[in-house]
Amino acid sequence: MTEEQSTASYLSVAMTAMAQTASVNTMAPTSPRGIGFYFYCAVLIIGMVGTATNGLILYALVVSKQHKKHPLIVNQNILDLTSSFAMIITYSVKLCNPYLTGPFGKFLCVMMDGDNLIWWANSGAVVNLAGITVERYLKVVYPIWSKNKLRKWVIYLAIGISWIMANVSCVSNVASKYRASAVKDGICFSRHGFVSNVDKVIYAVWDVFSFYFIIIFIFVFCYSRILAVVRRQARVMAGHGVVRQG
Repeated sequence: MTEEQSTASYLSVAMTAMAQTASVNTMAPTSPRGIGFYFYCAVLIIGMVGTATNGLILYALVVSKQHKKHPLIVNQNILDLTSSFAMIITYSVKLCNPYLTGPFGKFLCVMMDGDNLIWWANSGAVVNLAGITVERYLKVVYPIWSKNKLRKWVIYLAIGISWIMANVSCVSNVASKYRASAVKDGICFSRHGFVSNVDKVIYAVWDVFSFYFIIIFIFVFCYSRILAVVRRQARVMAGHGVVRQG
């Protein structure tokens, strides 16, 4: 009986050690020369190209003195530039694979996991793009009304909303992760930590509706109306051409 208990105890310890080893390997960072390394390098290059491209576009807008005429376009480029620069920071840190420790290590764990820094700017860019779509819709479908009623303060309000939504999205995401995240032996263990399932459902519904369903609805509705107006104007112009030829 003693040998059987000893064997069973040994097997139990061995299985526990194997499970712990598998768990650590699963959560450990990707090998520096694995597929993840080349993926990180590719994303880093994309971030550099995006930063340079958006920087040149902003420079061209300022030099040509068009930045005051198109504030929403300028804001879109600023958000895209911020997102590209955040991509460089995020994936440079991931490539360096620092040993995380202390409060700053936990902060990096929360911010780097899920690319929160990148999505902070992306969320604002999506909302601002919806604002550009609505502006184009009003100018094409209701040109007279937009010329008389679409004031500068409305445009700047839309810009402010895009940054507010970006900050709200980032803060809510970080807050939900911070309590449930931990740094152990230099490795980041991060996940969403909701107080209850109700909070989890509310967060998911708000995120999906705010940055997916509503945005897609705005794009589809506005551009379908714009296309209808453009086609109607093309038919009218074609009709005038036929009358003149006759």
